[in-house]
Amino acid sequence: MSEDDAPLYSGSIAKADSSRPAVSARVSPAENCLVCISVPPTSAGPLAQVLSEDTLTSGDRTLIHGLTTASLALLDRLSQTAQKHPRRITAAIAALLLTGGGGAFAVASLGPDASELPTKTVSYPVESLAENLALESLDAPGFSLYRSEQTRSSDTAESLLQRMGVADPAAAAFLRSDNAVRQNLLGRAGRLISAETTDDHRLVRLTARWAPDDSGTFRRLVVERQDERFSSRIETAPLTKGTRLAGGVIRSSLFAATDAANIPDGVAVQVAEIFSGNIDFHRSLRKEDRFAVVYETLEADGEPLRSGRVLSTEFRNNGKTHQAVWFQETDASKGAYYTLEGESMRRAYLASPVEFSRVTSGFKMRLHPILQTWRAHLGTDYAAPTGTAVRTVGDGVVEFAGVQNGFGNVIFVKHRNQHVTVYAHLSRIDVKNGQSVSQGQTVGAVGSTGWATGPHLHFEFRINGQHQDPQTIAQQSEAAAPVSASARAAFDRLASAMRIQLSSAELIQQASAQ
Repeated sequence: MSEDDAPLYSGSIAKADSSRPAVSARVSPAENCLVCISVPPTSAGPLAQVLSEDTLTSGDRTLIHGLTTASLALLDRLSQTAQKHPRRITAAIAALLLTGGGGAFAVASLGPDASELPTKTVSYPVESLAENLALESLDAPGFSLYRSEQTRSSDTAESLLQRMGVADPAAAAFLRSDNAVRQNLLGRAGRLISAETTDDHRLVRLTARWAPDDSGTFRRLVVERQDERFSSRIETAPLTKGTRLAGGVIRSSLFAATDAANIPDGVAVQVAEIFSGNIDFHRSLRKEDRFAVVYETLEADGEPLRSGRVLSTEFRNNGKTHQAVWFQETDASKGAYYTLEGESMRRAYLASPVEFSRVTSGFKMRLHPILQTWRAHLGTDYAAPTGTAVRTVGDGVVEFAGVQNGFGNVIFVKHRNQHVTVYAHLSRIDVKNGQSVSQGQTVGAVGSTGWATGPHLHFEFRINGQHQDPQTIAQQSEAAAPVSASARAAFDRLASAMRIQLSSAELIQQASAQ
């Protein structure tokens, strides 16, 4: 017998110097049988009698000790009925091989090799299941493809489907003709859209989601294939709140870092605003500065549709760590950001009169764009699109709102302690002379009036008529009141939880970097 034809399992029980019968069993596919049982033709008496002789050797007793009670009973039954019920014996031996006793049964032979004894082969044919399988069931199954995108203002039915990986002229024709699609999808930028297609890129379902207002709900436009026809419907569903953790490393700018970490621009702006009294994001960022942020998301069908409030954030700038957490006291009308020690992040002056944006020129000498001569640029220019809101950096009273040579449309706001701020080149003015204004209130909009070559805001901070660096003044201004004593316990619990979340966000950032 070759090595390939050898039985998968073989064992025997016999006495070498006894006339008692020997029983052997083996699993041998080469002989076309599931279980092969060798039983001497002169077998007389149950196997249990053979095994109970007083003359058993120590090897016999060791083997018997290894057999379980259930296995002994099964072997006894096999010796009596092997020739009468071969098919039943096949199943019984198979069961034995799976029991604990089967291991002992296979250890060794105590008598002559089973191949030297007279045997009878019991065979049980096994029907092949594969022959009964329909060939068509072996065909490769179909599958669906999914893709998500943001809509663009230039989208047509064809360009949108092409970007979504859809090749379906019938679907394109439906999108062009359907009123709901034309009004809510085509030409509407920034809407989340997903497509399900067949493996041959035919459209199965197209879904667009957007939030039309701040009502806490979103709209869902669904285009579905039904046989060879399409239908559309618009549904309204509630937005759900989620929390996300993220982090990044500054390589060139804050926005480049947040883009790399898939953090929405709205969150990046909030981070800059929160730390604007401590960090000059226009001039003080350093390569390898790090940040972590925990923020709310408003989700539609599990997909983030828009970002919400920053709940906590951390920024390491030039070796110094700054942390902040959002907290609202029970009896307060609105919340604010505090350090994790409970000190207010809000200062008497904002660092910037516009939300964080690219600066065209800082507080330094420059070549005047109109006069083409070098002169001190006494202020900061903030590049921003025409119409961007301009806000006052602190509480005060409008001292002048009108037109001046060079400044164009300009506003002067007088604050306490002889502090005056200037907002120039405005496209419009929203306040009047003598009007009281509060910190963060919109007073006008970015423009290019006066001596300006393009839309930007020129901002100045003056103390007793002397020009000062606006960023320095903001960073040195006094802070608002800290967390009250009555709310301290609740704040400390929140701060402890946020420390853990910020640590997790930092780990996410480190894992992403690796």
